[in-house]
Amino acid sequence: MQLDDMRIFVAVVEAGNFTAAANRLRLSKQFVSRRVAALEASLGVRLLVRNTRKLAVTELGHAFRERAKRILAEVADAEQAMSARRSEPRGLLKVSAPMSFGVEHLSPLVAEFLGAHPDVRFDMVLSDHIVDLVGEGFDMALRIGRLADSTLIAHKLADVRMVACCSPGYRRRRRAPAVPAELAQHACLVYGQEGRANWEFIVDGAHVPFDVHGPLRANNGEVIRDAAVAGLGIALLPDFIVGPALAAGQLVEVLADHLPPPTALHAVYPQHREGAVTIRAFTQFLRTRLAPSGPDKPYGERGAAR
Repeated sequence: MQLDDMRIFVAVVEAGNFTAAANRLRLSKQFVSRRVAALEASLGVRLLVRNTRKLAVTELGHAFRERAKRILAEVADAEQAMSARRSEPRGLLKVSAPMSFGVEHLSPLVAEFLGAHPDVRFDMVLSDHIVDLVGEGFDMALRIGRLADSTLIAHKLADVRMVACCSPGYRRRRRAPAVPAELAQHACLVYGQEGRANWEFIVDGAHVPFDVHGPLRANNGEVIRDAAVAGLGIALLPDFIVGPALAAGQLVEVLADHLPPPTALHAVYPQHREGAVTIRAFTQFLRTRLAPSGPDKPYGERGAAR
């Protein structure tokens, strides 16, 4: 006995004849008739009484129809449940994220996502080092700033405002720069990897890079922020790193009229992971949680700390 034969039999009884059932199922009348006969043969009972004028259902036919409908309903429920499970996030997700952003902001979001999806496991690697997603086996990474050309898939999650700032004490001692060109006479605290340090500002409507130098370079934003709070120089950092220090008066903003538009926070992942259910779900979750609270309001302006 096959499930398809049960479906055909139920359709025949509900339609009242073979022709109507065949049309409903988009099958030939002959095929429908043969499958009902095969079902009766497998059960060893007569389910239908056929004559040239009408189709009658036997007592056993009525009883079998009720049982068949319950069985088919349970099968449909099971198929739907399995389909839902296939579409539910599950399994291990290995993610790279900037250290400070991960500690201060990403960690509660990961906890919330895990609470909603208990079949997911995270392997979080927090570092300001740019990882090789494919070579190091990462499923996705969160990256801030301009992305290098690559074969990776990128989805923007939020805008992030950059802030040039220094301590009130430094501003009193050195006088804040009025234009970006004056940074050449200032101690600049560089957030980034080794190499030439360029900070970009808007001058006469154009994006202009300026070489900067100073007593400290670090690949961790909190180190640069703390040095700025200590009065060692001027820093250029995402607002989510310096927001609390600005709010507390430990830092003051400089060159605000010359800063370029917000940079972006992206989720990036290899092309072969584009269709992964868990990656899609976590990316959409982050986009929703990091959405600006008002029109055109960058993520950093909401005061989150890195």
